[in-house]
Amino acid sequence: MLRRLFGGWLALAACTAALHAAPLPAGKGLHSVTIDGEVIELHTYKPPQYAGGPVLLVLHGLGANATGYRDYAVPLADQLGFLVVAPLFDRERFPAWRYQTGGLVRNQRVDGEFRIEPEAQWTGRLFLRIIDAVRSAEGRPDLAYALIGHSAGGQALSRFAAFSPHAAQRIVIANPSTYLWPSREERFPYGYGGLPAALADDAALQRFLAQPVTVLLGTADLRRDNNLNVRPPAERQGATRYERGHNAFRAAQQLAQQRGWAFNWRLLEVPGVGHNARRMFGSAEALEALAGR
Repeated sequence: MLRRLFGGWLALAACTAALHAAPLPAGKGLHSVTIDGEVIELHTYKPPQYAGGPVLLVLHGLGANATGYRDYAVPLADQLGFLVVAPLFDRERFPAWRYQTGGLVRNQRVDGEFRIEPEAQWTGRLFLRIIDAVRSAEGRPDLAYALIGHSAGGQALSRFAAFSPHAAQRIVIANPSTYLWPSREERFPYGYGGLPAALADDAALQRFLAQPVTVLLGTADLRRDNNLNVRPPAERQGATRYERGHNAFRAAQQLAQQRGWAFNWRLLEVPGVGHNARRMFGSAEALEALAGR
């Protein structure tokens, strides 16, 4: 296994440009960035007429198809002027606890308070450091950014929005299998239960509901396929990804209304589309979500 992984990284080094303090070239590219000794492969796209628009961090699904996800976001970049960055989070180094659920909790417990991993190691912080590396390369430390993720990438963004301080313009969560429920009654990673008070008090819930989140749902994402989380806490969110998205949005909206808190989420539906990242990203609704219209 080590030999295979080592050989893979040698091959990557031969075909990948390291991200240094120089602007990314126009068109599609393959680069790498090293963060805390960990090499992250970046699939990028810069429109030919790029004029300093925001970074769009694109998070792939369970298949870890970063190249495809970069390509799915090209029409969004061309229309909105984004600089697309699609990191590869391989399943060997980024299993579910570290990718989908944010790297906060490595070992689940049945009851009691969780042991929280060091904040500097949370995956949401890694997202931000990738964005900062691109900003540095572009010579624009203040470059705006947005994030979009589908399926497993949408799950990652649900936890990112809740726990990682950021300045994202928009966070688009598309067709995830589960959400972070805005409640302490469900245990993490399905809710806030079991987290220390600093991460799960009313102030934390209030911050989550104030995030610039768009829940983007394909109306035909109704299949209970092999990748759908069917654990009891997930099933309590709904029977399908489409149903779970509506239920999570409704729960967040109702909590905000009950408490008199700001609620900056919105929900958009993509008619006739199932669990398909290409069609979701290529929709008018994805364009609307990222344009802020």
